[in-house]
Amino acid sequence: MSRRVGIEVSIAVAEAVRLADVDVVAAYPITPQTHIIEHISELIATGQLDANFIPVESEHAAMSCCCGSSAAGARTFTSSSSQGLLLMSEVLFIPGPLRLPIVMVVADRALSAPINIWNDHQDIMSQRDIGWIQTFAQNGQEAFDLTLHAFRVAEDRRVSLPMIVTIDGFILSHVIEPVKLLTQEEVNQYLPPFKPRYRLDPKRPITMGPVGIPEVYTEAKVAHNEALKASKKVILQGWKEFADLFGRQYHPVETYRSEDADILLVTMGSISETAIGAVDAMRDRGQKVGLARILLWRPFPGPEFRRATRGAKALAVVDRCLPPGATSGPVGTELRSLFYKVPGAPKIFNFIAGLGGRDVRVKHLEEMVDKTMAYIKRRPKELYEVIGAHEK
Repeated sequence: MSRRVGIEVSIAVAEAVRLADVDVVAAYPITPQTHIIEHISELIATGQLDANFIPVESEHAAMSCCCGSSAAGARTFTSSSSQGLLLMSEVLFIPGPLRLPIVMVVADRALSAPINIWNDHQDIMSQRDIGWIQTFAQNGQEAFDLTLHAFRVAEDRRVSLPMIVTIDGFILSHVIEPVKLLTQEEVNQYLPPFKPRYRLDPKRPITMGPVGIPEVYTEAKVAHNEALKASKKVILQGWKEFADLFGRQYHPVETYRSEDADILLVTMGSISETAIGAVDAMRDRGQKVGLARILLWRPFPGPEFRRATRGAKALAVVDRCLPPGATSGPVGTELRSLFYKVPGAPKIFNFIAGLGGRDVRVKHLEEMVDKTMAYIKRRPKELYEVIGAHEK
């Protein structure tokens, strides 16, 4: 039977990888994802996981190895963060169109310069268009569950696409939380053996990734995009099967006290639990505030988000990424596009917070709601606002 233990979230992710019985792990260490790969290497070295660990010279090489192992039909995992994820970037665009179901956990972290090892979403948001399925965990239990869900979905022959699970660096990766770990027998009920849709095999030779001349390139990109959009059906099915077996249900957009809310905070990742506390505090004061948390980032769950926010007057959208020169943060831009010219759509106000590990506290979220209430009546001067700047 499954058991609840106090465990570092990185170790819980590594245990999920062990339970998934992966074949190949190729990775390069970078803070704050290192504990994930360290523990996996220990599991392999001690015989608790029968897999090949490839200690490469860089993150670029790690993803290149993952492409090769996945193409050969091996269940493949890696992990990265920050500048390492950017070093992978050249190769990250390859697995999607080649339909290689690699699973990666990103312990997200700020980008240089200046050098910063603490958490925000700049690294993963820079990779939002690589064509991978992407989910965001808000706590350790979700990090464990979503890692198993990633293998289940990515390897489904109807999908056959790579998948990223994002956890907040340090805030989750290095924190001990109560996590209900599943047994091998339970995981085997949920995750079938990997049977690749496409595979390099000398007995049945095929070519993967040949030159895409102009006559075929557009069609290849459209096919990849259509496959990514179609994956949502399997993503939802994977969550339903998980709930049927283990009692924990996940949705593309999770809500809290949103039914009669005039204003909804919109969050992603671990800040969502702080937002729950802020919502409760504001509700106690009579403010009609709720929360909409985006769990599924790619493919973006547009219909589900519209339903989750129906009836709200305004959205206070929290981005943990500041794109220089842009009109909004990545999530703010996504939602403004989603609701463009939609009758009765909520007004959208975008706030940037928590850069480089800066704390986002209940008072900051309350400030965002207060500003949103004011901006409903008078338009703000800018399309986004940075919260908590110049605070020590």
